[in-house]
Amino acid sequence: MKKKMALLLTAMMLVTAFAGCGKKENQTEPTKTPEVTKEATDGTDTPTAEPTAEPTDAPKEKVTVTIAALKGPTALGMLKLMEDAEAGTTANNYTFTVAGAADEITASIIKGDIPIAAVPCNLASVLYNKSKGGVTMLGINTLGVLYIVETGDGVQSVTDLKGKTIYSTGKGTTPEYTLNRLLKSAGIDPEKDVTIEYKSEATEVAAILSQTENAVAMLPQPYVTTVLNNNGKARIALDITKEWEALNEGSTVVTGVVVANTKFLTENPDVVNAFMEEYAASAAYTVENVEAAAALSEKFDIFKAAIAKKAIPYCNIVLIEGDEMKTKANAYLQVLFEQNPAAVGGAMPEDNFYYKR
Repeated sequence: MKKKMALLLTAMMLVTAFAGCGKKENQTEPTKTPEVTKEATDGTDTPTAEPTAEPTDAPKEKVTVTIAALKGPTALGMLKLMEDAEAGTTANNYTFTVAGAADEITASIIKGDIPIAAVPCNLASVLYNKSKGGVTMLGINTLGVLYIVETGDGVQSVTDLKGKTIYSTGKGTTPEYTLNRLLKSAGIDPEKDVTIEYKSEATEVAAILSQTENAVAMLPQPYVTTVLNNNGKARIALDITKEWEALNEGSTVVTGVVVANTKFLTENPDVVNAFMEEYAASAAYTVENVEAAAALSEKFDIFKAAIAKKAIPYCNIVLIEGDEMKTKANAYLQVLFEQNPAAVGGAMPEDNFYYKR
């Protein structure tokens, strides 16, 4: 009897052991549910999904920038940019102001009301000195626009100007300093070897050319084109820029530049750099698409299309930046400074005047 009881207990223990093993082998991991956060709504806790992260590549909001130019050759490189801004396709929102005279915009450039502008090269230096570094040069946008025009055929080189009477505008300003330097570079004394008669208006010079045989004058574009259109005897004798470069290695005439208010530039470098990229394309468009650019010139009240079409190829529209800008602009400003320090604001600008992106 004891033996039977022992066998029965042993059998029961084996059954229990096998049952326990079977349960462990067939057990599966419980399904995990995603974590949720609970928000109290209407007094109850409702599970909600975790918030989705905001995309990091969202487009930046456009900045509105006022840009100024003078009614002249220095505005021609902006034409396509002005058209694109009107269409709303530019990197930022640009509002353009075209001024008839520099004094209409100079105070606003210094104050920052006009953050970017196209102005004469020497004016940029004057503003830099006046504002104690508050204006920075971004690029050269126009090289020389001055030409020697005559109603004869006696001037083929700068040396041929010796002994001539030259009619011009710009007494006490950059045209006078440019002509003096050009003559001196060719070994001609402006005070002894030529007679220079300065007139207050380009129309006066044009009248002299129309009335005088073998008259010689120095005029800027687009007045040169106007004279050629109205006077069949007139011709372009010399391109001042080309003659300057031939006589002054590494130097050139710099008429117009693009500047920025320094504070605006410091606070918005991406905006300024985007503008300069678009300006480069716009300047190239003016040079490569003269007829279309001429139409835009009339649309934006710079020059009449007929005049612009003929003048643009002679306006030396460019965009020169960085070290080359600094070299060319500094050399030209030095020429002006040597003749009249006030022409550049009393002192040559420091290195921080020139921007490099």
